[in-house]
Amino acid sequence: MTYQTTIKKEYTFEGKGLHSGKISKMKLKPAAAGTGIRFVRVDIGPDAVVEALATNVSSTARSTTLSQGEASIQTIEHLLSALTGLGVDNVEVEIDNVEAPILDGSAKPYTDAICADGLQILDEPRKFIEIDRVFEWTNPETGAYLRLEPSETTEYNLKIDFNSKVMGVQQAHWNPSVDFATEIAPCRTFCFFHEIEYLLAHNLIKGGDVDNALVIVEHPVPEERIKQLGAMIGRPEIKVKDGYLVDSLHFSNECSRHKMLDLIGDLRLTGGFLKAKVTAFKSGHTINTKVARMVCEALATK
Repeated sequence: MTYQTTIKKEYTFEGKGLHSGKISKMKLKPAAAGTGIRFVRVDIGPDAVVEALATNVSSTARSTTLSQGEASIQTIEHLLSALTGLGVDNVEVEIDNVEAPILDGSAKPYTDAICADGLQILDEPRKFIEIDRVFEWTNPETGAYLRLEPSETTEYNLKIDFNSKVMGVQQAHWNPSVDFATEIAPCRTFCFFHEIEYLLAHNLIKGGDVDNALVIVEHPVPEERIKQLGAMIGRPEIKVKDGYLVDSLHFSNECSRHKMLDLIGDLRLTGGFLKAKVTAFKSGHTINTKVARMVCEALATK
């Protein structure tokens, strides 16, 4: 039998939000069995609680945002992915601003901290999220889809294709036998160079830089534009190497592994540990959370 877990001690993370650029302090605290994952906006008050459920998703613009009452919390997918990959059932997350800190753009800071101490086993069995039918969402315009099939085990398979010569077509796989902390957690978020101006114009990636994101340079870019970007993010020495504004990749398929990281985090919004065969093609936060919500709503009617 698998028992529920929580973390052994409190952990504090502080930094800027990827999209808002706002500095926030986030504290992870042990929680009792049956708590699940819940966020508390302590800057609003102790009752400003947001449960980590797909029915609370309010935005999927480049990240996943949850809202409940007057409280919202943005870019929660990396933390949820780390907690899921490490097998953590119950955590209370206190945060003093609207967006979780992006840290290095991956889930590694969370897994490094938690793995150093291990988990606390609680005296209550884990309740897995089990489905008895297929849940699927397809975007007919892009061909992107996400499919969940009933299974006795957990298996995630993902493929991405951005029509990119630099990135190519990439795949990633994960199941609980794969060491999340070393194989998935270190993989950073990414964007294309041509997206940067658009994202900045729409008040996104205010906290982004090449220390917390991979920037893919698909086409030759004048050196002057690279210098302008470098000055903007405080890295005047930055250069393009093998199509990336980064010193080196952690994995040759780091981009697809980061998409897997996001998928695991978004599907935690089903309310727990999902037992299903998961197949994703070009899926993102919108499709991920739509399918997670379908599962939540189906379970609520039982």
